[in-house]
Amino acid sequence: MTDGRVVLGGSTGFMGRVLQERYRSAGREVVTISRRGADLSWDDSVGIAEAVDGASLVVGLAGKSVNCRYTPENRAEIFRSREATTAALSAAIASASAPPALWVNSSTATIYRHAEDRPMTESTGELGTGFSVDVAKSWERELFAAPLPATRRIALRTAIVIGDGGVLGPLRTLARLGLGGAQHDGRWPVSAARRADGTAHDFGAPRGTQRFSWVHIDDVARMLDFFESTPWLHGPINAAAPHPVDNRTFMATVRNVLGVPLGPPMPRWMLELGAIGIRTETELILKSRWVLPETLLSAGFSFHYPELEPALRDAFARA
Repeated sequence: MTDGRVVLGGSTGFMGRVLQERYRSAGREVVTISRRGADLSWDDSVGIAEAVDGASLVVGLAGKSVNCRYTPENRAEIFRSREATTAALSAAIASASAPPALWVNSSTATIYRHAEDRPMTESTGELGTGFSVDVAKSWERELFAAPLPATRRIALRTAIVIGDGGVLGPLRTLARLGLGGAQHDGRWPVSAARRADGTAHDFGAPRGTQRFSWVHIDDVARMLDFFESTPWLHGPINAAAPHPVDNRTFMATVRNVLGVPLGPPMPRWMLELGAIGIRTETELILKSRWVLPETLLSAGFSFHYPELEPALRDAFARA
């Protein structure tokens, strides 16, 4: 890890809290930006500009969670929250007399198409279509829109992050309730409105064979250190462990780590009704995300958690 000020935009979420603690423990100055509970708010353009000027690293993490129902209001806020906060960081960097050397901004591995046939890498991956993909594209477009010649920019296309927080809490509860089986896709009626909105999920991988790409939170944090010390890296970079699994393997590993012997498969009709009840979308678990970290591995990055079971054991032990 290098020295220098770090500006964290979107600092109160799961990843932001981890990075705050990590950088402050290392003795680095950290300035946080969030809607609440941070050093600065997103409407304080003067304060953001002062924080960014002379900083070594800017990290953009802000955006409304996609773990919600895709209503028109939620879809609009998902777009707005990402575009507006990324634009605010861009404007601050553009006005800085001493701009940061590196700006790492969140993106998502969901930008790639539903993939059952082959993995998606930065060089050979195919971008998908639909609402979630459009969100990712607009996020990256805002990151790279302005000419910022003194600042290297990286769009971190992050897979599902495993750590003390995020998705593991609900998964632990489901497994212990006997609901930790594979999530099976299937036929489900799709309205014309959802298809027009790009929020429809068509039946794809059967019997829990949809691919599940993941990454441990510690490796994500270490990637940021690696980016600071590897000045030729830029552009979109996949933040995913090198050994993805399929959904049924993932859920079986969760049960094994938690000592839960059984978990019957969950058919799509049950998943759809459950998603309505807890106000989320089944796309988050049924889309096949098969992503490999080609750029990181080629650059010499070494994962501390390349395999799923040790990653899950560590994350559950911390909870």
